Amino acid sequence: MQEQAIPDEILRSLYSYYGLDQPLHVQYMKYMKGLISFDFGPSFIHEGRTTNDIIKEGFPISFALGSLALIASITVGIFLGTIAALFKTKWQDTAAMIAAVIGMSVPSFILATILQYVFGMKMRLFPIARCESFAHMILPALALSAFPTAFIARLTRANIIEVLDKDYILTAYAKGLSTESTIFNHVMKNSLLPVVSYLGTLTASILTGSFVVEKIFGIPGLGGWFVSSIANRDYTIIMGLTVFYCLIVNITNFVADLLYFFMDPRIRSEYKDRAYV
Repeated sequence: MQEQAIPDEILRSLYSYYGLDQPLHVQYMKYMKGLISFDFGPSFIHEGRTTNDIIKEGFPISFALGSLALIASITVGIFLGTIAALFKTKWQDTAAMIAAVIGMSVPSFILATILQYVFGMKMRLFPIARCESFAHMILPALALSAFPTAFIARLTRANIIEVLDKDYILTAYAKGLSTESTIFNHVMKNSLLPVVSYLGTLTASILTGSFVVEKIFGIPGLGGWFVSSIANRDYTIIMGLTVFYCLIVNITNFVADLLYFFMDPRIRSEYKDRAYV
């Protein structure tokens, strides 16, 4: 069935309401003024709703889901990577790296469907749709955190193995420090620096991955709004959410850079040397 043509009177009224009858440079300046004031404009499809309203409604849900997936990715990934490095070439290392390969190979939307089928429909341990309690967040968070967990595990393993061969680790053992003290005070501190630098990319990965995962689980977050706005050609929502996501990623990258600055004394030393030049 073809769409019915919109009468010219209604079309002109819509153009006038949304400012589409003005020259392109006027529309552009108006839109940039709205971006500066964080006014992303009204929705073309949902009457009486603005992009700001949708962000206020959906962002807390997406933030809760993303935070849960982020925490799971960092904690589980570092744990698996540490176990794999400390038990290198043993069965613990093999098991952890097999899990990491699976996590990096299976797309999030396929993993989400498998989790729904196994843990939701067959075992009935968790709900498979909507977002009404913490239990509703577990399966989506697992689907979102699979790839970053696997990446962090491989990254942590490689870094710990490299640090363990450093001379200062041999010196720490020669001074009589225990294995636990050497691992926590020397090995882990230097091995986690690349993981901190990955936090910005990790946040972007979780945010973009949530587009499909939220849609699969029926979660009313920003991801679901983004997908539906593309299908409905709701351009103000598309542009507003894109700018909002870019802002979050930039802020996260900035925070990750600050953490890296405070954790790595070499960067602080280089900064001080440049300050005196």
